Amino acid sequence: MATSDKNSSPSIDPVSLAIIEQLQEDGRRPYAAIGKAVGLSEAAVRQRVQKLLDQNVMQIVAVTDPLTVGLRRQAMVGINVEGDLDPVADALTAMEEVEYVVVTTGSFDLLVEIVCEDDDHLLEMINKRIRTLSGVRSTESFIYLKLRKQTYTWGTR
Repeated sequence: MATSDKNSSPSIDPVSLAIIEQLQEDGRRPYAAIGKAVGLSEAAVRQRVQKLLDQNVMQIVAVTDPLTVGLRRQAMVGINVEGDLDPVADALTAMEEVEYVVVTTGSFDLLVEIVCEDDDHLLEMINKRIRTLSGVRSTESFIYLKLRKQTYTWGTR
């Protein structure tokens, strides 16, 4: 897993991709089982996983269903910004309810996914915390009615 220069992304070989796929299926899969699946020893898998973690190629995390932990309202918020996007994106990133922030092209400058306890919490987030940020020109909210698909297989297809 060498890099071509300091500024480039690490190159991921097919064996490392296979390890990532194994962990995407089950983040608690034992290294011995992964080794069998990809043709490496347990120690070699452990070493590769640590290198992938150290290079920030992947993270191993627990993913919750927001509904089961009392967060009943999810929404995507499209945001248009006047001026520099970075201060607005930084402020949004610091908010606990914000799951991710994406700089985009098209109708919105930023797309933000937020997870809230209920509609009142969502209203407070949009009206009192997002719309009041300096530089926010407008917002448009897309409330999630039902989640039909969510995967974590990026980068291995």
